[in-house]
Amino acid sequence: MLGYYFRLAFNSLKRNPVLSSLMIMAIGLGIGASMTTITVTYMMGTNPIPAKSEQLFYVQLDSWDPERPASEPNEPPDQITYIDGMNLMRDKKAFRQTLNSTVSEVIQPEGDDIKPFDAMGRTSFADFFTMFDVPFLYGNGWNESDDNNRELVTVLSKATNEKVFGGKNSVGQYIKIGPLQLRIVGVLNDWHPVPKFYDVTTGAFNEPEDFYIPYNLGIEYELSRAGNTNCWKSPEGDTFKEFINSECVFSQMWVELPTLSDKQDYLDYLTNYVNQQKSLGRFERPLNNQVRNVMEWMENQQVVSDQSKVITSLALMFLVVCLLNTVGLLLSKFLGKSAEIGLRRALGASRNELFRQHLIESSIIGLGGGLLGLFLAWCGLQGIAALWGDQIGQLADMDWVMVISAVVLAIFTTIIAALYPTWRACSIAPASQLKVQ
Repeated sequence: MLGYYFRLAFNSLKRNPVLSSLMIMAIGLGIGASMTTITVTYMMGTNPIPAKSEQLFYVQLDSWDPERPASEPNEPPDQITYIDGMNLMRDKKAFRQTLNSTVSEVIQPEGDDIKPFDAMGRTSFADFFTMFDVPFLYGNGWNESDDNNRELVTVLSKATNEKVFGGKNSVGQYIKIGPLQLRIVGVLNDWHPVPKFYDVTTGAFNEPEDFYIPYNLGIEYELSRAGNTNCWKSPEGDTFKEFINSECVFSQMWVELPTLSDKQDYLDYLTNYVNQQKSLGRFERPLNNQVRNVMEWMENQQVVSDQSKVITSLALMFLVVCLLNTVGLLLSKFLGKSAEIGLRRALGASRNELFRQHLIESSIIGLGGGLLGLFLAWCGLQGIAALWGDQIGQLADMDWVMVISAVVLAIFTTIIAALYPTWRACSIAPASQLKVQ
């Protein structure tokens, strides 16, 4: 019987191809617009490191201006000072911990085949790679001894290794980055966390860095800072040493705390630390330490902005408008089959059978609209990638969850839209139609 209903549905669609095409196009436009925005919003809010997101915490200390908060209503700075970062690293109260900042230098390959090029780098501590489950293609990260001894080592991204060494295993070779001749200890495999949770201050959807070096090297050799820097009061002088010993914030502090008790112990430690600093004349604001896990930090930083949510809502409203148009078209189509419906009723077809038949026809229309919507959504996402480039281009990918969701949404909404037209069509009195015919 189900096969029979499908044959009837296809015959009905073929009898009026223009009207059928209009309905498929209406649904496709609505699905395409809504799925484009939903996919981007979904990717913005996805968990970038699900295996450890509840164990990794971003540390904030309120060392800001006593007269006003860093941001309303009462948020501490989104980064910490060099002084505080190094003190926390020295005390080692977390299971793992890393202080990070961004630098920009010129990579100078040997030979004349490849010209020097600008590159973005990250200075961090050894735990960075283990904490964030960074995958390696060759070698590995440096160790704590390298941090302490300020060893001239680096880890390259896969793209940088391909550009400079043709993708070969470069571990043990040397590369000049800025003023430093660095020994390569590792090469990353593909690693593009979306969002870029470990440093949303420089852009939650920016590309990962081209190279990684020990944090202490960046300070000792005064490498060019490339991340955000904020100061509530100016440093006491113009030298780099006076800058890093000021109240300027330019580094991110992450800690790994496996259990709730570890988190509480760390919060207690931060309270004691800030109270000690208060006795030295710092931290004049009320106690306001924050330790947020990955998803809490993403929410705090509004990685999924209110504007994105509004645009998604508007796209869903457009889908509703398209469905209302589909209701009208289905009503016109089904009522145009009054004679056929009356004849089938007279021959013994029940209302339930006719109802199922027309819902199957609506499902086929919804499936066609869903497939068209997927194509339009793909075109929209490619347009976003071309427009925004690397900043948000990583979001222009629909995973299987989004693909299946689009098809299910199209079929489900079309069936909902078809309920009233189908009910009207099945309510036709067969006697009146037979008399007319």
